Amino acid sequence: MNKYKVKILPDNIEMLVEENTVLKEVFTEGGIKFEFPCGGAGKCKKCKVKIKKEGEKEEEVLACQTEVKGDLVVEIIKREQKHHILEKGVKRQVVINPLVKKVYLELPHPSIQDNRADWTRLIESLGQKGLRANLKVLRDLPEKLRKSDFKSTVVIAGDEVVAVESEDTTEKLLGMAFDIGTTTIVGYLMNLNTGQELTHVSSINPQTKYGADVISRIIFASQSAGGLEKLHKEVVMEINSLIEKAVEEAGYKSEDVYAITVAGNTTMHHLFLKIQPRYLASAPYVPVVKEKLTVGADDIGIRINPAGKVFLLPNIAGFVGADTVAAALAAEMDKAEELKLLIDIGTNGEIVLGTKERLYACSTAAGPAFEGAHISCGMRGATGAIDHVSIGEEYKYTVIGDTLPAGICGSGLLDAVAELLKIGVVDTNGRILKPDQIRNKLGGKYKDRIVTINGILSFLLEKETATGQPVYISQKDIRELQLAKGAIAAGIEVLLKTYGAKVEDIKEVLLAGAFGNYLNPESACRVGLIPPELRGKIKGIGNAAGVGAKLALLSKKEFKRAEMLSQKIKYIELSAVPEFSSFFAKKISF
Repeated sequence: MNKYKVKILPDNIEMLVEENTVLKEVFTEGGIKFEFPCGGAGKCKKCKVKIKKEGEKEEEVLACQTEVKGDLVVEIIKREQKHHILEKGVKRQVVINPLVKKVYLELPHPSIQDNRADWTRLIESLGQKGLRANLKVLRDLPEKLRKSDFKSTVVIAGDEVVAVESEDTTEKLLGMAFDIGTTTIVGYLMNLNTGQELTHVSSINPQTKYGADVISRIIFASQSAGGLEKLHKEVVMEINSLIEKAVEEAGYKSEDVYAITVAGNTTMHHLFLKIQPRYLASAPYVPVVKEKLTVGADDIGIRINPAGKVFLLPNIAGFVGADTVAAALAAEMDKAEELKLLIDIGTNGEIVLGTKERLYACSTAAGPAFEGAHISCGMRGATGAIDHVSIGEEYKYTVIGDTLPAGICGSGLLDAVAELLKIGVVDTNGRILKPDQIRNKLGGKYKDRIVTINGILSFLLEKETATGQPVYISQKDIRELQLAKGAIAAGIEVLLKTYGAKVEDIKEVLLAGAFGNYLNPESACRVGLIPPELRGKIKGIGNAAGVGAKLALLSKKEFKRAEMLSQKIKYIELSAVPEFSSFFAKKISF
């Protein structure tokens, strides 16, 4: 088969590529971080690049649909380098009792009078019954003890001695807590002796090149040759990279990390463990495992101390995972005296409602619109994204990074539609009115911004942009927002009905996740994403899943509490609720 030279700009990467290879695969093989929100189906149009063939004019194409037929120069038009990743969350104090601990011992030397076995000598000195050891620890034990003159540090995880180290190494005991999201990964490096957070790191989940949502990735994992292996490898390599970055920043080594906790939705959980998630995507949406798990770091390729352990928080159901458990743990939903509503809007929307007596949860397919995946000029919360909009006597917007706008993110979309509703440019059915249909005097000021783009009525946000193309909201974009907000609002309605409560019974609304943290609560209420009756009760709690993962890492009690929460929260499958469709139909309108 013929091979051709492909040069990729602006990175100046040159590759020899086989004929008919799709550019999407070229980027993957070249290690180029490039996202394909629809998984390469050609639907989202977000993977546009410029190509130049010898002797031909430059043209704009979709990387997921374009094959290499000859020597080629490819220019990547839009690279979202600086993403606005939420790393901080609500704080809560715990008594430090980490999942992995170290104990320094100075053991009495063996003698004719004291000829106990080395292992017996060790565990009796520890004074902790029921401890076990793996074969490697036992094989290394005699030399370790004697070379250190019987002065050793014992590393314990649960009921297992995972390592015996020479001399006193108790000062070097680190752990990392990870929130593996569909879109982003955030890690926190913790001192397990003091509970201090040493640093935090984050990145875009590299699996996004295979699709923006969990369904795209489940399909890739189950239907593409080697798909599961690729997705597993992507996330493990990224976590290893984040570990290296974190320990370097803090002045430690990867070998000083002994424990990792992981919170993520059920699909991310399965892919991280290289467990086939195929059956999560079809009824009855059954996970392979939902219980808490402890695995050796080496078993899944995580590069920390060879004796290190990975602790996975439990899932609740196929589409409500350990990230929801971690968020509920951080918010102490299991101690709520009055009715609380927890909403985590990421790439998916998870909702938990209840008190310490009863807790219910559901999941809605709402995220892609709020993440920008299905929006004409949509993008994630990154440099160049319009994140807030105000339309009144003056027209104002803000852009992440204070640059020219390149697109609009979820919080900006929510604001824009809420403001257009306020000034009568969009009606309660979600229809953008034509200029001659606008009756609101304030709305009339903005008639010139109502334009037709690609045959669709749209509202122009900005002509002067970083891309040279206008940033706008189309009628289709508003429909996407209506579907997303309608699903979440209907989910809330179902949980209220299941609980036997009314909207006004809710005393506090907790918004978790990046979108929930940055949205304007007033806009959320105006469009009906959150019931208007809850104005004044809304509180952002940041990356609650990350906080929950940290709490579980630092405290055995909190890890156990997470397990109990996962069992306490009753999952409601919305597709099995007859009223959901009628609730959804009503909630689509503004």
